[in-house]
Amino acid sequence: MTERSTTPTRTVAVIGAYGHTGRFVVAELSGRGLVPILSGRDADRLHDLGRAFPGSVVRPAALDHPAALDRVLAGADAVVNCAGPFAGTAAPVLDAALRARVPYLDVTAEVESVADVIARYDSPARDAGVAVVPAMAFFGGLGDLLATAALRDWPAADRVSLAYALSCWRPTPGTRATGRVSARRRGGDRIVYTGDRFRRRTGPAPLAEWTFPDPVGTLSVVAESTTADSATIPSHLAVPEVRTYLSAAAVDDLRSADPRPPTAVDDRGRSAQTFLVEAVVSREGSTRRAVARGQDIYAVTAPLVVEAAVRLLDAPGRTGVLAAGEAFDARDFLLSLSPEHLEVDLDPS
Repeated sequence: MTERSTTPTRTVAVIGAYGHTGRFVVAELSGRGLVPILSGRDADRLHDLGRAFPGSVVRPAALDHPAALDRVLAGADAVVNCAGPFAGTAAPVLDAALRARVPYLDVTAEVESVADVIARYDSPARDAGVAVVPAMAFFGGLGDLLATAALRDWPAADRVSLAYALSCWRPTPGTRATGRVSARRRGGDRIVYTGDRFRRRTGPAPLAEWTFPDPVGTLSVVAESTTADSATIPSHLAVPEVRTYLSAAAVDDLRSADPRPPTAVDDRGRSAQTFLVEAVVSREGSTRRAVARGQDIYAVTAPLVVEAAVRLLDAPGRTGVLAAGEAFDARDFLLSLSPEHLEVDLDPS
């Protein structure tokens, strides 16, 4: 990984550090010269991870022990929560971050968790002088940044459409657990953001086709595949409708009973999975677009959330709950990750 200029003494706590995404985040922090504080319930797994990243700090903690979380965050400059399902982990880690008065970021894809954080924590975070950035990940942060970049100088839009083409999807155990929690919270219904609010839908999600930029082309997609972007985008952009589409083959993979997790194929630990995300912003018959391509949706979460943490530390002052495109200059942020982690086209013809 390319090291960028940063203060070497900065420390960032990673909750759920030995999980699949957490390991990518720890590697990215170390590669950028920050000191990871490794935290989770299993001390043995934390020490094993610590040996792989010399200089890191190991602080085991259970999330249902506030005093233990306070010890984890003692002296930390920020905290990244990678421990899902976030319906149960966001609140205790966020509360600890507010007590410690350090920025909080997480990598949830849970729409309900993001909506809860926005509704419950904006005022407390402002009172504590803390920035809170939920869903700073592939689902959530990336789509939000692309939509914000595409909007440019428009003050509002009629609709944001996000289309995700994944070549395949081997979900992690954490992804499967998150899906089960969200399904229970929705009582088996689906949710969509339309008419300026979330609405429930019953029955199977509709199928459609989406023509992606080359080399992907036209794919069958599952419409109303609501992701965390549907909570973050309308929290700061004037848009009454967020439409989301996910390649049908990836949805089939997600629903498969095959328990095998992603398999690493390169020295970064990334799987062979590739992705293309297209954001289309519509206003009064005109459209603007932004596109990102890359490899491995779990791996790309790490540079997204670490870049966000570094920017919050480099330019403190923002407080409250912030979406990715609200907290940062979306175009500059995306371009800073290119081409090492993402290939972006913010002005496609």
